[in-house]
Parts: sequence; structure tokens; C-alpha cells
Amino acid sequence: MTEGKPALPEPAAALLALKPEDDAAFRREVQRARKRRGTGKSLTPGVVYVGHVPTGLFEPQLKAYFEQFGQVKRLRLSRSKKTGGSKGYAFVEFECDEVAKIVAETMNNYLLGERLIQCSIVPPEKVHEKLFKGCQRKFKRPVQPAVQRYNKKHNSDDLKKMTSKLLSKEEKLRKRLAEKGIEYDFPGFAAQVPKKKAGSTNDANASVCSEGVTPVCTPSLLEKRRSMRVNDDEDDEIVIKPVANPTSTDPSEGLENEEESGEGSTEEEEEEEEEDSEEES
Repeated sequence: MTEGKPALPEPAAALLALKPEDDAAFRREVQRARKRRGTGKSLTPGVVYVGHVPTGLFEPQLKAYFEQFGQVKRLRLSRSKKTGGSKGYAFVEFECDEVAKIVAETMNNYLLGERLIQCSIVPPEKVHEKLFKGCQRKFKRPVQPAVQRYNKKHNSDDLKKMTSKLLSKEEKLRKRLAEKGIEYDFPGFAAQVPKKKAGSTNDANASVCSEGVTPVCTPSLLEKRRSMRVNDDEDDEIVIKPVANPTSTDPSEGLENEEESGEGSTEEEEEEEEEDSEEES
């Protein structure tokens, strides 16, 4: 055993293409990129756009996956500022632009996690200077997401402040449009704010009935409404009208006939009583 000699580095694992038929061309491209790096020339970095990223793949997993093609300088996964979740696309910067081209050609429409990954080269002129801003920092989930802040229950004072801010911003926008000579009329937030009713709210004669014809209930109108109310406590009288004679059209004739018939019956009874008394005697 030779304790003084340093351990020899293990040989790097051979890179394999995702498709067996393209393995030879893939190896040639990798060898060409390595020779260019060994010459000492400055390498031009290349940026690859990765879309349709499956759920559950984040920065550590993506970096470990794409490092099999070459050295990854920077990686940024787009996340939501409200929830911190992945938006489904990322940008990967490789040390060599030729390696980035190989990755874009090989990984485009590759099935990963039940999704077809979309990969394409981002031209150098379209790479924004702040594209990889904050990519070296470890991601921390938002302590108070904006969605919770906006969805919380607001009291009347908060609603008034929000309404005043929206109206002031809208007024400034209208002024800027007018200064630039743009004639554009839109309802905006002002149309959604309920308008205040005319007149003071402390008025004792103010109408609270929306069905009234007049907006103000005067004393005379109130008295008229009281007189129109029906008293349910009082019992209604039942009046029976006499039946009229069907042969005559005048109802008074029927009453006279009834009186005459009544008088005739009393006279007959008196005559019968007199006859009975004479027979007894």
C-alpha cells in the first residue's frame, strides 16, 4: 500500500444520448465541446428555455438532471410570488453554447413525468440582464402570501381607503389621457361606487318607503294613509235582505203582499174562535 500517493480521480462516466440511434452523433458533439474547452478559449454561455416542467421538479432536481449534459452555471425556476409554487417553466444556462444546443435538440418533446418537455435555445440578444436575478439564493416560501392579504376580511375603514385610492388613481389616469389628447371615456370604478342620496339623513319627514310616489311623506299624506287602513278588530254586520216577488220587478210590492197576507190570516182566525164560542153556549 502506498499511503503517500494521492488517490487517482475516478474516470468520468460516459455520456449517453437519450435515443440509442443518436448516440454516435451525441458523443462527437460532446468531444468537440470538450476540445474547445481544453484549448483555453473563452466559452460563450448558452441559455435553454425549459417549458412544461412537471410538478414536483424544483431547482435541485432540475440542476441534477441537466448536469449530465454539461456544467450548469445558473438555473432559475419561475415561481409565483403569491403562493411560491412553480409556474411550469425554467431557464438553464450552460457554460458552453454548443452544449446548450445539444440539450435543446435532445430534450425537446421528451416525455418526463407524463409531460412533453419543450426546450429551445434563447438567443443571446434576448437574454435579459436580470433573467437570473436571485437564482443563487435558496428559495424561501412567502411568510404572508399576497393572496391571503387580499382575501382577508376588510372592515368599513379599509374599504373606504381602498375606494379612495382606486378613485384617485383613476382620476390621474383620466388626466394623463386628456393631456395627451386622447378622448376616451370609460365608466371605471366611479360608476361602481353607490351615489349618496340627496337631502339630509336627519330629516324627520324623510321617506323610508321605496314604493311611495313622492320622496317625502308630508303630514297630510300620513293622515291619508292612516285613514285608508282597515281595522280588523271590528266585526262586520250581517244583513239579510228580503226575497222579492218573482212575478214583480218592484221589491216593495213583495213586502206589501206579505203584510196583506198576514192581516187576512188574523181575520180568519178570529171568525173561527167566535163560531166555537157560540157552539159551546
